[in-house]
Amino acid sequence: MTLWPMSDGFPTMPNNMKKTSQFKALLESNELEFLLEAHNGISARIGEEAGFKGLWASGLCLSGQYAVRDNNEASWTQVLEMCEFMADSTSVPIMLDGDTGYGNFNNMRRLVTKLEQRGVAAVCIEDKLFPKQNSFISGETQPLADAEEFAGKIRAGKDAQSDDDFCIVARIEALIAGWGLGEAMRRAEAYVEAGADAILIHSALKRPDEVLAFQAEWGGELPVVIVPTRYYTTPTDVFRDAGFSLAIWANHMLRAAVGAMQKAASRLAQEQNLLSIEDLVVPVSEIFRLQGAGELEVAERRYLPAQRTGTRAVVLAASRGEELGELTEGRPKALVEVDGRPLLQHIVDAYNTIGIKHLTVVRGYAKEAFALPGLHYVDNDEFESTGELVSLRCALDALAALGDDNTDDVVVSYGDLLFRKFVPEILCECESDLALVVDTEWRASASRERRADYVRCTAPPSRRSFYDRVCLERAGSDLDEKDVHGEWMGLFKISSRLLPEVRETLERILADDTNRRAEVPQLMNELVAAGREIEVVYTSGHWLDVNSLADVVRAGSFGRDGVVE
Repeated sequence: MTLWPMSDGFPTMPNNMKKTSQFKALLESNELEFLLEAHNGISARIGEEAGFKGLWASGLCLSGQYAVRDNNEASWTQVLEMCEFMADSTSVPIMLDGDTGYGNFNNMRRLVTKLEQRGVAAVCIEDKLFPKQNSFISGETQPLADAEEFAGKIRAGKDAQSDDDFCIVARIEALIAGWGLGEAMRRAEAYVEAGADAILIHSALKRPDEVLAFQAEWGGELPVVIVPTRYYTTPTDVFRDAGFSLAIWANHMLRAAVGAMQKAASRLAQEQNLLSIEDLVVPVSEIFRLQGAGELEVAERRYLPAQRTGTRAVVLAASRGEELGELTEGRPKALVEVDGRPLLQHIVDAYNTIGIKHLTVVRGYAKEAFALPGLHYVDNDEFESTGELVSLRCALDALAALGDDNTDDVVVSYGDLLFRKFVPEILCECESDLALVVDTEWRASASRERRADYVRCTAPPSRRSFYDRVCLERAGSDLDEKDVHGEWMGLFKISSRLLPEVRETLERILADDTNRRAEVPQLMNELVAAGREIEVVYTSGHWLDVNSLADVVRAGSFGRDGVVE
């Protein structure tokens, strides 16, 4: 049985009939039908997949999964909430074991209304007093409700329902309480007159004699439901031949689960390894399947922006950062802790948030200290005598070896750079083959007395520059202040189409030994000189490069709220 039949790639309900109508059809079927106990969403889904046409939300098992007694200790709102999860996870009807209706006629009216709202098809109520006691615990000592009062509760429920097919099943406890067949028949007649859709006759005997006697006397006036928990050895054909409408396997899913969990827990405690139980448990993928992970993947493709599967990030993190003193003794600057996590982890998180999952990190100083998982590491073992462009070449060579240099765009950033996720996001959304992000608030950062990569552009930042294409003219730390239009943030995008040319330009620059310490702005200037346009995306703030101890302090506030103090 398929949980979610697919139409045009999206899930559809396998049965167009209302759940209430489905349940009523089960009651009125000429065959003996069956309900399986379920107590949460996943057990309900398993029951449907097994082929059951309907489910029984057992009061015993609903309370049991909360580890409280079957004495109305779980509130009726908790029961409703779980029923909603069960109804949402299945397409077959559910009948709730509604105990005594959780109060008087007024509570019953509200219960029916709420069950209909949550997609539950039917409710079974029993003629005992609230709070109820489980029928198999001292059943003969339990008092029964007044039959007339209980009949009024049924009438109230029927009056409250808005769906004509919603069913109320009246459960008779006279045989459980030892009041005999005559009392059971008298109550059944009263409940039928009150509007019950079916009768559930219950017995605690280990033989079906009482329920068979009731059925013989009853004569088929309304469908009769049984719960063969105690008389489980009786062949099912006996129930068929007697003309019962529904048989409920009332608590067996929870009992099966408890036994399996006890066995697994005991073995784990004794053997203290997972190998001892791996063959006893389902794979995690089965849990994902039952949770509907496949449907979510379909929905994500329809509703979420496309993930940037064609974009990789390169993080240049080979330097020590000697200006940070003792903080970088034995670890590179990219691993200095900011707000309790390595600086590199903040960078990874920002990229992952916008869908860039493939990150190549160029290591150098203390490369063995890098231990963040899920990253591709390449090494610049000449980091002490080389600069950023050698590290960039190491990364691009590694990507070319993976076969990705002609298929994926690449975003390059520094390993000492904190930024908000929108910064690389707007860079990736830029359609140009080459692009960089420029901070228009460069004077504020310049006041920190640090070296900076300034840029001169084809147009200064203005309201119009947000609409017109602006390109880089020159980058460098030696620009006259009058020529500066902003500060390069340290992020640079190269399209897959232009990667081969960028690599050729890198090789040409680095072929000159005097350029061994060359930095990324020199690459930009060479590309501009060769006639390549590098688009400038202006923005304001929301980044921080960590170049001093004071920057480490500032980075703490940036990590929490993105504001540099």
